[in-house]
Amino acid sequence: MNRAEKEQEVASIRSGLEQAKSVILASHVGMDVNTVNELRSKFRAEGVQYRVVKNTLAKLAIAGTDMEVISDLFKGPVAIAYSEEDAVSPARVIKDFAKDHNAYEVRGGYLDGQALDVDGVKRLADMPTKDELRAKVLSLFTAVPTKFVRTLNAAPTSFLQVLTARKQDIA
Repeated sequence: MNRAEKEQEVASIRSGLEQAKSVILASHVGMDVNTVNELRSKFRAEGVQYRVVKNTLAKLAIAGTDMEVISDLFKGPVAIAYSEEDAVSPARVIKDFAKDHNAYEVRGGYLDGQALDVDGVKRLADMPTKDELRAKVLSLFTAVPTKFVRTLNAAPTSFLQVLTARKQDIA
């Protein structure tokens, strides 16, 4: 790789990581190609970028940024997973994949200016996704009006039930 290619790769890594909500670092040493391809397809399904990077180029890409706190995690073969949409998705896919594959090693991660250790990545994976949070907020917004309408409708319905029971008693 010549100097121009290296500079282009550093710029590519930096632009991807600048847009990332979170970054998770892992290693898939000792895994066969089919298993790694299965992992890549899971990442694609979630809209997560996953790539193996050269440590020196990755360190250059994060130099001078808030992500510099994770530079010590770039030792040995490292792959990075990040998403521009959802901070939880990379961690969730990696956690689920690591449960079934012992050779897959989670190194740590980055979220909002802080380095995450392995336990931090697991806690991040347990958080609800952006879509789940949206669904919860939407249900909160609709719950109050729904209960209000049911309350308004309860009195006439109860009165109608009393009249119907009275009518049946007379007949």
